[in-house]
Amino acid sequence: MVKRQGLVVWIKHHKYAKRLRRYGHMIYSSRKQKYLLLYVDQDQVEDVIEQIQRLNFVKKVDYSYKPYVDTVYQKKDKHEPVKEEYEEEIRTVF
Repeated sequence: MVKRQGLVVWIKHHKYAKRLRRYGHMIYSSRKQKYLLLYVDQDQVEDVIEQIQRLNFVKKVDYSYKPYVDTVYQKKDKHEPVKEEYEEEIRTVF
Protein backbone atom coordinates (compact mmCIF):
# COMPACT_ATOMS: atom_id res chain seq x y z
CA MET A 1 0.00 0.00 0.00
CA VAL A 2 1.38 3.40 -0.97
CA LYS A 3 1.70 6.05 1.74
CA ARG A 4 -0.04 9.28 0.85
CA GLN A 5 0.30 12.87 1.94
CA GLY A 6 -2.47 15.46 2.00
CA LEU A 7 -1.86 18.93 0.61
CA VAL A 8 -4.01 22.01 1.13
CA VAL A 9 -3.76 24.19 -1.96
CA TRP A 10 -5.02 27.79 -1.71
CA ILE A 11 -6.08 29.17 -5.10
CA LYS A 12 -7.06 32.62 -6.40
CA HIS A 13 -10.27 31.48 -8.09
CA HIS A 14 -12.23 28.25 -7.92
CA LYS A 15 -12.39 27.82 -11.70
CA TYR A 16 -8.77 26.60 -11.61
CA ALA A 17 -9.54 23.64 -9.34
CA LYS A 18 -9.99 21.24 -12.26
CA ARG A 19 -6.45 21.90 -13.47
CA LEU A 20 -4.99 20.58 -10.22
CA ARG A 21 -6.57 17.13 -10.62
CA ARG A 22 -3.63 15.98 -12.72
CA TYR A 23 -1.24 16.34 -9.77
CA GLY A 24 -3.07 14.01 -7.40
CA HIS A 25 -6.41 12.81 -6.09
CA MET A 26 -8.64 15.77 -5.27
CA ILE A 27 -10.77 14.98 -2.21
CA TYR A 28 -12.50 18.27 -1.45
CA SER A 29 -12.71 21.79 -2.78
CA SER A 30 -14.25 24.83 -1.14
CA ARG A 31 -15.71 27.49 -3.39
CA LYS A 32 -16.20 30.02 -0.65
CA GLN A 33 -12.77 29.76 0.97
CA LYS A 34 -10.94 28.97 -2.30
CA TYR A 35 -8.90 25.96 -1.28
CA LEU A 36 -8.80 22.27 -2.08
CA LEU A 37 -7.47 19.07 -0.55
CA LEU A 38 -5.20 17.03 -2.75
CA TYR A 39 -3.71 13.63 -1.89
CA VAL A 40 -0.33 12.74 -3.40
CA ASP A 41 2.04 9.77 -2.99
CA GLN A 42 4.45 10.58 -0.17
CA ASP A 43 7.56 9.94 -2.25
CA GLN A 44 6.43 12.52 -4.86
CA VAL A 45 5.35 15.29 -2.49
CA GLU A 46 8.33 17.62 -2.95
CA ASP A 47 8.19 17.45 -6.76
CA VAL A 48 4.46 18.04 -6.87
CA ILE A 49 4.68 21.01 -4.50
CA GLU A 50 7.33 22.64 -6.68
CA GLN A 51 5.17 22.15 -9.79
CA ILE A 52 2.04 23.46 -8.10
CA GLN A 53 3.74 26.53 -6.64
CA ARG A 54 4.93 27.56 -10.11
CA LEU A 55 1.32 27.93 -11.28
CA ASN A 56 0.20 31.57 -11.30
CA PHE A 57 -3.24 30.88 -9.79
CA VAL A 58 -1.88 29.18 -6.65
CA LYS A 59 -1.49 31.37 -3.57
CA LYS A 60 -0.02 28.90 -1.08
CA VAL A 61 0.49 25.16 -0.49
CA ASP A 62 0.34 23.64 3.01
CA TYR A 63 1.11 20.13 4.23
CA SER A 64 -1.38 18.02 6.08
CA TYR A 65 0.26 16.81 9.29
CA LYS A 66 -1.97 13.76 9.69
CA PRO A 67 0.75 11.17 8.89
CA TYR A 68 2.99 12.70 11.57
CA VAL A 69 0.42 12.96 14.38
CA ASP A 70 0.37 10.16 16.92
CA THR A 71 -3.04 8.46 16.75
CA VAL A 72 -2.55 6.08 19.67
CA TYR A 73 -4.85 7.22 22.45
CA GLN A 74 -4.88 6.15 26.07
CA LYS A 75 -8.12 5.54 27.85
CA LYS A 76 -8.49 7.34 31.16
CA ASP A 77 -9.45 5.13 34.06
CA LYS A 78 -12.85 6.06 35.54
CA HIS A 79 -11.81 5.22 39.06
CA GLU A 80 -8.58 7.19 39.02
CA PRO A 81 -8.51 9.40 42.13
CA VAL A 82 -8.60 13.14 41.69
CA LYS A 83 -5.30 14.82 42.43
CA GLU A 84 -5.00 16.64 45.73
CA GLU A 85 -4.18 19.93 44.01
CA TYR A 86 -7.51 20.00 42.24
CA GLU A 87 -9.39 19.02 45.39
CA GLU A 88 -7.87 21.99 47.23
CA GLU A 89 -8.81 24.37 44.42
CA ILE A 90 -12.37 23.10 44.43
CA ARG A 91 -12.62 23.61 48.22
CA THR A 92 -11.37 27.19 47.99
CA VAL A 93 -13.89 28.06 45.28
CA PHE A 94 -16.86 26.76 47.26
